Amino acid sequence: MIILLDAMGGDNAPDANIKGAVQAINEVKSTTEVLLIGNRDVINQRVKELYGKDDISEISDRLKIHHTTETIEMEDTPTVAIKHKKDSSMVVGFNLLKEGKGDVFISAGNSGALLTGATLLVGRIKGIDRPALAGILPAYKSRLLLIDCGSNTNCKPINLLQFAQMSSIYLRNTFNIENPAIGLLNIGTEETKGNELTRESYQLLKDNAEKLNINFVGNVEGRDAFSGKIDAIVTDGFTGNIFLKAVEGIGKLVKRSLKESLKKNILSILGSIPCLPAINRFAKTMDYKSYGGALFLGVKKPVVKAHGSSDEELFRFTIKQAEQFVENRAVEKMIEEFEKTRETKLV
Repeated sequence: MIILLDAMGGDNAPDANIKGAVQAINEVKSTTEVLLIGNRDVINQRVKELYGKDDISEISDRLKIHHTTETIEMEDTPTVAIKHKKDSSMVVGFNLLKEGKGDVFISAGNSGALLTGATLLVGRIKGIDRPALAGILPAYKSRLLLIDCGSNTNCKPINLLQFAQMSSIYLRNTFNIENPAIGLLNIGTEETKGNELTRESYQLLKDNAEKLNINFVGNVEGRDAFSGKIDAIVTDGFTGNIFLKAVEGIGKLVKRSLKESLKKNILSILGSIPCLPAINRFAKTMDYKSYGGALFLGVKKPVVKAHGSSDEELFRFTIKQAEQFVENRAVEKMIEEFEKTRETKLV
């Protein structure tokens, strides 16, 4: 397996990308390679400063570089960048993926460019109107799939129906959840709640869930999303992205407040010592980094969007997640399932 990694994308590139790849190569299968896509001179200069090696292949023969001369910056206009920066690490990564020279592509770069490139260069799965970002978040004794978490800010009810269908297929085939519970994010549980999009989406899901093999459990309020009873939450990309970042912010607040509280005085410090194992377990469960990046479901090849602020630890987890994504044949199964239901007439 070859994992294609955009070495120049992200706020902390290329250091975090390089360090994450170096750490992950010892944890993925011995047959897995990581191909860092970016400027060879820049990458190897950082490798020399970080590890004292002249070339990254000296660290592991399963770490290699594909040289490029351009980088798509965060402020670049997505469509313009994809069309004109043909030797950028992102565009080259997509082309290598499309040509079968890699099995999955990871980038923490410009989100708009990544979504544009995945759709234009890799292509949509037949039958899917709009691909969507699916992020994984911690939930009570389980995990929660959030789709869409940032790719489609304006959606139609048919898009949310397909998001639910993609979620069901992915969770069944990747996490072996036989009948994943899919909820629609809303401001109340009643059918009549929400704006026009959520009301129409609710009805479309309700009427077509059985024939599309979706276990639709109805509207779900944000406060109930992490109960452990819901496997996936469906929403539009605008709402989903706000929800995602609010959750991440609350997680940081809890972690910071707990840390300061435990260190407030000597009694707090002494009292916390017996609880440290439980505190560490809690912190590990709540750490979104351990859940990797967001999968771009709905395109013909595996694409993973890492957080723009990814550090080496998050890159490490994302690389491991990408390997699992490929091993489980998630995209192939998505294509097969949509081919079966493509002729299904919706109510």
